[in-house]
Parts: sequence; C-alpha cells; structure tokens
Amino acid sequence: MLYYILKRILQVIPVFLGATLLIYFMVFAMPGDPIAALFGDKRPPDALLDQIRAEYLLDQPFIVQYLHYLGGIFRLDFGTTFAGREVIDVLADTFPVTLRLAVEAVLMAFVLAIVIGGLSAFFKNTWFDHTMLIISLIFVAIPVFVVGFFAQYFIGVKLGWASPTVGADNGWLGLILPAITLAFSIYATSMRLTRSSTIETLGQDWVRTAYGKGLPRRRVIPVHVLRNSLIPMVTDLGTTFGVLMVGATVTEAIFNIPGVGNTLYLAIVKHEAPTIVSFVTVFVVLYVIINLLIDLLYGLLDPRIRYVS
Repeated sequence: MLYYILKRILQVIPVFLGATLLIYFMVFAMPGDPIAALFGDKRPPDALLDQIRAEYLLDQPFIVQYLHYLGGIFRLDFGTTFAGREVIDVLADTFPVTLRLAVEAVLMAFVLAIVIGGLSAFFKNTWFDHTMLIISLIFVAIPVFVVGFFAQYFIGVKLGWASPTVGADNGWLGLILPAITLAFSIYATSMRLTRSSTIETLGQDWVRTAYGKGLPRRRVIPVHVLRNSLIPMVTDLGTTFGVLMVGATVTEAIFNIPGVGNTLYLAIVKHEAPTIVSFVTVFVVLYVIINLLIDLLYGLLDPRIRYVS
C-alpha cells in the first residue's frame, strides 16, 4: 500500500511539469498585448509600457519566463497579478469559497443519488422508477445556468428563502442556493449510475446466497448491496468534485461568488500568465490527490481489490 501511494505521488511530477509547460505556452501564445490592454483606450508612453513589461518579464523569451516561474514555485512564490497582489494571496481568498461550494454540492448530490437511485433500483419498473428517470432526464437536458436563474428568481427573489446573490456572504449558509443549483446539475447522472449499479448488484450470486442463508433484508441491503454499488458512485462524484474545484465558473458568475472560477476567468481575459498557470498548477496537483484518495477508497468498499506494483 505504501509503495503504491509513493508511486502515485511520483507520477504527479511529470503531470505537474507537463501541465505548467502547456498552460504557460498557451498563455504566452495568446494574441494581444496584456499590458496595453490594462490602459483601455488610453495610450500610455512607450517607456511606461516597456517598464511594466520588464517588471513582469514579458520582454523575455518564453523559456526564460517559464523557468523563472518554475523556480518561484519551489520558493512558494507564484508571482503577482497585474493589480499588484500576490497570486498566492488571491488563491488563499478564492480557494476556500470554491471548496465550500464544491463540498456542499457534492454532499447534496451524493445523498440524493443514493436515496433516489437505490429506491428506483429496488422498485424497478414501477411508477416511482419511471418518474425518477424522467425527472433525471430533465435535469440532464437543462443547462446549469437555466437552473441557476430559476433558483435565483423563485427561491431567492419570489419566496425569499435564500439570498439571490452571494458576494461577501460566502459562508456555508450563504452558499446554499448555488450549491443546490450545482447539486441538481450533477445529481441526475449520479442517480442513474447508482440505479444501474444497484440493479446489477441485486442480481449477483452473493446477494442471493445471503438471502438463502436467512440474512434479513436490513442486513443484506446496506452490507452486500449498497457497499458494492457505491464503487462507480465514488468514482463519479470524486471526479465531479475535482472538476468543481477547478471552478464552477457559470454558477459563480450567476450568484456573484468570489471563487476560483470567476478569478480564473478574469485572469484569462487579462492574459495574467502567473495567475492562470498558478491556479492550474495547484488544481492539477489537487486533482491527482483526489484520484489517489478514490483509488484508496476502492479497497475499503471492495476487499477483493489489492494494490500491487
């Protein structure tokens, strides 16, 4: 197990180098002058533009810029934004907000998917099953921004049950409405996956054997059925959590959430290479860690899985 974990951690190194190199090159190759764009329609003196370019090393070749950035990472220096803030400070402000949003959304979707998907599997081909499948198809078809606007208008404005925008109130309770929006957008796929996995597990020999031995239903369902049905679910929600951590840009924009998605979008518009590459670097490492944790959870859910070199 320890060897497996160390091997997976070492695999982060080429992923880390490849991702940072690729993203930095893409930002470097973007057309336009980010420094000139800072001044809008005004045309500052060329000497001032050259001074700012030199400050951010934008007058240097690509490989010089990249190596300077890479060296800064090992000193925990992610550079500065064009507004003069340290990128690591920006990340420290936005990361917890997106983390809270992602955790709330995934937990809501996870609970709903297990309950509804499990019941649909147990009552297969009944009116309840058909109704839940139709509802899940509707949620799959509706874009997240439509769900967000409806939730914002009816729950936030009309009913007044939650604030229609987040802004500075980005605590756990303040993020309930956007979390519900994200949860329903990912719930449908997870629910259908849980249903199909549970139906498949219910038909396995070990389940029939458990019933044949006289085990009660309350013992067979949680231990023999749900535990084995959760393996595809863990993979799906773990991957979804990683994607949400990169930034639910549309949802954050609708509800005015000062999270990673909004910040990354603005950095792309401004061609802020240090901000873009630093955010991507952190989330590449985070995504790899999440996938490692998912692999380790497999062993807890299915004892037949063994980690070998």
